[in-house]
Amino acid sequence: QVQLVESGGGLVQAGGSLRLSCAASGRTFSRYVKAWFRQAPGKEHEFVAAISQSGSSTYYTDSVKGRFTISRDNAENTVYLQMNSLKPEDTAVYYCAADSTWKIPAELVKTTRWGSWGQGTQVTVSS
Repeated sequence: QVQLVESGGGLVQAGGSLRLSCAASGRTFSRYVKAWFRQAPGKEHEFVAAISQSGSSTYYTDSVKGRFTISRDNAENTVYLQMNSLKPEDTAVYYCAADSTWKIPAELVKTTRWGSWGQGTQVTVSS
């Protein structure tokens, strides 16, 4: 497993931007597929985006396409989520996840398919 620590959350007005970071420990960072999930109050975890080990493949949930961008810097052991045009419905705790294998989209979105998780960072979008 890999240790994950998220940062970059905060309070922002609708239409604004935030960039989340997820720092990972260990020298095998580049071997892991990374993803972002989120959990709004009273709701289950929701898949947001995933990125392959090399960064050549990405996958997004429909509600964030065109607004969010996932990227990674393997030299810095960090994965990012750039969030633009934020909406109140994006309010949630955002979690970073990691696993050793890329999967088909139907599997990427399942929380049970991810072996390592961070503690989360709160994102609040005001209207």
